[in-house]
Amino acid sequence: MKIDLRRAFALALLSLLYALPAAARVTVFSIDRRQAFAGGASFGNAGPYEKLTGTAFMEVDPRDPLNAGIVDLDKAPRNARGMVELSTQFFILKPADMARSNHKIFYGINNRGNNLGIDFGHQLLLARTAADVGDSDILLQAGYTIVDSGWEGDLLPAFADDGTPRRLVASLPLAFQPDGTAITGIMRVEYSDRSIPLAGTFTLNLEGSNGFRSYEPVSTDTSKAALTVRGDVDAPRQAIASSRWAYGRCPTGQASLVPTTTDICFFDGFKNDKLYELIYTAKNPTVMALGYAATRDVGSFLRYGSRDDAGNANPLGAGIRRSYATGASQTGGYLRDFMYMGFNGDESNRKVFDGIIPTIAGTDRSFLNVRFSDPNVWSNQDDRHDLLQNSYAVFTYGVHTDPVSGIRDGILKRPATDPLVFQIDSETELWQLRGGLNVADGAGNPVDLPDNVRLYFVSSTAHGFNVGGLRQNAPGASPLCVNGTPAGTTESMRAAVIAMDLWADAGIEPPRSNYPRLENGTLVTLSEAGRRFPDVPAFDFPRVQNELPLWNYGPLFGAGGGIITLQPPLFSSHYRQFVPRSDGDGLNLAGIRPLQIRAPLGTSAGWNLRASGHRPGNLCGLTGSYVPFAVTKAERSATGDPRRSLQERYCTHEGFVKAVSKATSALVRERFLLPVDATRFVSAAQASNVLVGTAPGRCENDDD
Repeated sequence: MKIDLRRAFALALLSLLYALPAAARVTVFSIDRRQAFAGGASFGNAGPYEKLTGTAFMEVDPRDPLNAGIVDLDKAPRNARGMVELSTQFFILKPADMARSNHKIFYGINNRGNNLGIDFGHQLLLARTAADVGDSDILLQAGYTIVDSGWEGDLLPAFADDGTPRRLVASLPLAFQPDGTAITGIMRVEYSDRSIPLAGTFTLNLEGSNGFRSYEPVSTDTSKAALTVRGDVDAPRQAIASSRWAYGRCPTGQASLVPTTTDICFFDGFKNDKLYELIYTAKNPTVMALGYAATRDVGSFLRYGSRDDAGNANPLGAGIRRSYATGASQTGGYLRDFMYMGFNGDESNRKVFDGIIPTIAGTDRSFLNVRFSDPNVWSNQDDRHDLLQNSYAVFTYGVHTDPVSGIRDGILKRPATDPLVFQIDSETELWQLRGGLNVADGAGNPVDLPDNVRLYFVSSTAHGFNVGGLRQNAPGASPLCVNGTPAGTTESMRAAVIAMDLWADAGIEPPRSNYPRLENGTLVTLSEAGRRFPDVPAFDFPRVQNELPLWNYGPLFGAGGGIITLQPPLFSSHYRQFVPRSDGDGLNLAGIRPLQIRAPLGTSAGWNLRASGHRPGNLCGLTGSYVPFAVTKAERSATGDPRRSLQERYCTHEGFVKAVSKATSALVRERFLLPVDATRFVSAAQASNVLVGTAPGRCENDDD
């Protein structure tokens, strides 16, 4: 209540004192909590840090060309000045003494409200100790101010015991007809094992995931909606009778039904190995693309502003020299759209971010700029493969004519405000998130990159950058997937942060792009990739990838978003797709080829297959695979494994350590590994049990 009073007072005072210019901006930047971070621990020359949380209140002018393209902004409520109001929670981790900072912002765009820093495993918003920072320690050691704010307007608030937010939520307005009545439209939701527990369930949140606000139906009469089920992505949909389900919660079945407008109850129970689809008429869309404006205006205020309209000082003071942003997976796609929609330019035509690093995004887009947008979903080959929320032209960073849709456009087309860009993807993104369309169009033609873009490929890794190490593990076990592997490595991202800063701040060119390419044969068709992959026992190569049709969602939808009027959409034609080519060990030829690939202990891949009995033959989500090498030649010969054993590769434990040392030295020279991480890898190799106690036998490693 305290925040609302401060805001009301500030706006009332402003309206009395002077007329505000019609511009988008932060009106009140309210810090609710300021506390020492990590018990006052010191980080490098920056010293102790402090943590700030609060709420930023903003307003945007729906008539301003910067905002006019936002779907339904013209239908959002306006205040007395004709402005549309919004707010967002924010999080700041800054040096207690800003004079000791490097005067640079690192904006870690949150994934579903969870601030993640530079990796996918540490939620900085919830960090309490220095150890909780994880791989983001390089940012604090260097004196960066870490910032994030909410952007997703369908998140439900959540708070820790001390009252601080557990995730960052944006409060965005709903859109209404001019007469105040509800706007309605078609909504389509798919339920799969992403939301259905292994044992099944009778009830689900209508959106499909807990923690998110569902779009309510216009009517709870189930005969006015359609619920279907199928056993596989390509199987025909079977209608479920309207009498067998209801809107509501029913934890134990029909007898426990409590009617709601935000949940779905299936009386026969949702099965984990099935795909269900609901199409219904929804009401009250959120003006979701205002999330872009929230990031833009908070980022601009902290970089350039001195005080908000209520007189509150910018907590970072003056003198911020550079600002960078990154986002992973969902928010990697968000940042691609943020740039495409022109939100990296603030109201004064200044760059909000000098450099942007979308990671593990493929060619995903968040598509906030859609009526009844659902930014929480994404398309896989094995489920939701024909939903909008991901790939739809525009795909390329440079302006390019898409040969399938005919759309001529590009993500970067505003030289005055376009940032420098690193996009960093794992192998998974080329199998599931259509990453190949970054460099090859839908007709199979190579696509050039703009000079201000680098595409980096973390070879043979899976979706995510939160697990490093030597990968000396056994294959993972999963009831859904054949096997599993740790995700990618954060070391590549840590090095990229340094390289981006040198590029933006000192003009030092970064390493060249190393994404797989058609021109050098490292990006190939699925069939060609399969022919090149080694015949490893019990390790089947996929026969499918996430295809991309050109869908027709109706005349009111286009490259920039819009209004969907056709669900399911109508099929038009297919895009050609490509995947990375691998070497004789099954490891990708192109890319950074991190330590785990240059001195491997097994074959890692960014794909996995579903286990027998659970839609077999399909890819298994965003999970990777890992099959270790045999220890000796005799062991591999007994199973028919064509890959050389550890003994044949490294001869002895000392040989393995030597291989790791050589690989890390090369990666440091190439600027894809920091010296401190190279040292950690070598130490880990020395402490490992690789070939410890194994007789050398016949060694085929002829390296000096």
